[in-house]
Amino acid sequence: MLKKTVQTIWRNIPSPIRQIIIHTTQQKFTVSVAAIIFNEKGEVLLLDHVVRPVSSWDIPGGFLGRGEQPIDAVKRELFEETGIELREVELFRVRTINRHIEILFRAETTGTPFVKSREINALGWFKTDDLPKNMSRIQKSIIENLLKRNL
Repeated sequence: MLKKTVQTIWRNIPSPIRQIIIHTTQQKFTVSVAAIIFNEKGEVLLLDHVVRPVSSWDIPGGFLGRGEQPIDAVKRELFEETGIELREVELFRVRTINRHIEILFRAETTGTPFVKSREINALGWFKTDDLPKNMSRIQKSIIENLLKRNL
């Protein structure tokens, strides 16, 4: 009886108010996208980020905008940061880190990237067996896992 009453009340609450209730009572997540990008030589593009002083070299990416689709977000982020356009974009994996969801893609480009954002100190193409020393172990393992999958 109580369950039916709760269902009836819930259904009669206007949709915008139901959405507010849901958003205030559920855990919040941040969502980002990143791409492991290869050039025609098989090198991977890495960015030296301003906000990461210790392990500054990283796979490029950023946060989704409100209502933005992940593939559109990764293309936008890469263009904003490096001026390149991605092709052959495919989903690699999705992972959660506490309250953060990261959507990882694999992509290719034939463009020439350049530092286009104040968030980036430098960028470079790296051979997969010669990644920067000050790159996090987790970021290196993501690239290694992608390479193993593609063998």
